[in-house]
Amino acid sequence: MVVTRYLQGLTSCVRKPRVWLYTLLLGFCIQTVTAQTVGADRCNHYNPLRDVYWGDLHVHTSQSVDAYMSGTRVGVAEAYQFARGEKILLPGFGIETQLDRPLDFAAITDHASDSGAVNLCTTSGSPAFNTQDCKNFRAPIVADKADIKKYIKTLLEKTGGQLVSDDICGNDGSLCRQARKTVWENTQQMAAQFNNDSGSCDFTTFVAYEYTATPSWSKVHRNIIFKNASVLTEPIPYSVEPDVQILWQRLKDECIDAGTGCDVLSIPHNPNLSNGNMFTVSYPPGSSLQQQADLAELRAAMEPVLEMSQIKGDSECRNGMWNVLGGTDELCDWEKYRQAGTEDCEAGVSRGALMNEGCVSRLDYGRYALVEGLKEKQRLGVNPYKLGFIGSTDTHSGAPGAVEEWRSDLSGSKPNPRPGRTAGGLVAVWAEENTRSSIFDALRRREVYGTSGPRMRIRMFAGNTLEASLCEDPGAVSKAYQAGVPMGGTLDSTSLKNTSPQFLLMAQQDSGTSEHPGNLLQRAQIVKGWADSDGNIHQKVFDVAGGANTATVDVDDCQPEGPGHSQLCGTWQDPDFDSEQDAVYYARVVENPSCRSTGWLCASSQGQGRPNWCDAETTPFTTQERAWTSPIWYSGNAIEKQ
Repeated sequence: MVVTRYLQGLTSCVRKPRVWLYTLLLGFCIQTVTAQTVGADRCNHYNPLRDVYWGDLHVHTSQSVDAYMSGTRVGVAEAYQFARGEKILLPGFGIETQLDRPLDFAAITDHASDSGAVNLCTTSGSPAFNTQDCKNFRAPIVADKADIKKYIKTLLEKTGGQLVSDDICGNDGSLCRQARKTVWENTQQMAAQFNNDSGSCDFTTFVAYEYTATPSWSKVHRNIIFKNASVLTEPIPYSVEPDVQILWQRLKDECIDAGTGCDVLSIPHNPNLSNGNMFTVSYPPGSSLQQQADLAELRAAMEPVLEMSQIKGDSECRNGMWNVLGGTDELCDWEKYRQAGTEDCEAGVSRGALMNEGCVSRLDYGRYALVEGLKEKQRLGVNPYKLGFIGSTDTHSGAPGAVEEWRSDLSGSKPNPRPGRTAGGLVAVWAEENTRSSIFDALRRREVYGTSGPRMRIRMFAGNTLEASLCEDPGAVSKAYQAGVPMGGTLDSTSLKNTSPQFLLMAQQDSGTSEHPGNLLQRAQIVKGWADSDGNIHQKVFDVAGGANTATVDVDDCQPEGPGHSQLCGTWQDPDFDSEQDAVYYARVVENPSCRSTGWLCASSQGQGRPNWCDAETTPFTTQERAWTSPIWYSGNAIEKQ
């Protein structure tokens, strides 16, 4: 009945106007009729052409072992209050703080491993609360977070690597297993309490946890995000299931295929500290090509997006990597956690990146993982790394979305003079409305992008009839959806009729707030990746709109100077397009230079309170904030399983 009323209303709305008005009015009619016919079932801001919503899908609170040990006492409820824009008091610091602009959605992703032990050690009256191991756990840590090796060594000395002992968990571990269920129930209850899915739909939450895999101190963590309130009875942590391929299969069997309405996806943690382990192609010994294809298909289905950037730096690309051709990309040197001169893993993997040890692999970076996926698709018919891009914070202060470089009021996000320690990132989704279902579906189809913090509005489409005139057309988005695919989509030789695809890229600066205005945009680029028959990875970067300019920032007062753009729009065609060659394209939008957190602190610090590193030549004071869209793939002659 709703569908019938919708179609009748749409027909009535567009019946009378002249032909030349039809396209212009169609978008208005869709929105108007939708509101009239299905308004009772939708949010009051429902838009079939989709709006952008901002969130953080990687957040730790006092339920996480490392966050608690670092002094965080912000619980799940307070974290959600902060994300909604409310003031919260940081226990232990006596600081009241809030976001300048609330988020639209958030997920609390506390570590599932050790969550039961943390609960036992922090809940007065629990069976383990007064044990010596729990007393040791609750004792304050005195260590310099700037020296990550010393800090992690302190954590290890206190817990031995994980907070599990017979003293805490009981001889059979049952106390910790039961307490982990208690934590999981609290996570669900808080998500339900703060989720608003009716009327204004002004804030959305997701039930989630982190699968914290750190084999030999390589970081291959994943955030597990559930679509709705139908979730597993308990999380599957790394400590219970260390094989990620079995994790994916269990999530599929016990959630997606269980007939309970459960749905779930896995988001790889930014891979820059994985020593090549996150995306190195690996299958069980002796497996057939069909078995490998099945595993690749499972991975692609379970992991549609990748965390590109967060507080531990950037994972887009890195100059000088083994068998990566195409020259230097000057913007690839941005906020690298592993410093220049680190050994290249080449075709191998290593260990110890979290301790700043071991080699760095090209597969620690999203750009090259995308091309590795193209290579696997040629071999198997399935692309296991068909990854969209997002950002998030990985905050361990219970402060979702606290990404502003000027902010230094939160423990864990204070300015760090070392490159590769950023304020974090955000995830942007293009969704019909701010609900769990709509946002989750956007993640699944990869119509999402990540930023290093600013809220730039970016759209990218590709097709064969996207002309430059669309940049001046108020109906551009509607026409682009009809004529092509958005970010996250796939084109093939049939849909393009063997012509080079046309790309439409639109970007608008973050407007910021009256106290902290947004920065101007410098350039909008498209990055192309492909592989050759020898297994080499090729890359090429094209400016689509804007370009290098003379803009700077005065580090004495952090005021930006010079030219820039409030909006950028352009169309582009690949001059080297080969209809028989698979390729992947994503957009990168870059702001003018601005002050980094270190620059803001040093500009405002004088006299006795000024850090010594403010006067060091090696301290970076400026940055160029940026965003990365999910890619659009081109599939040549090789058949791709969907």
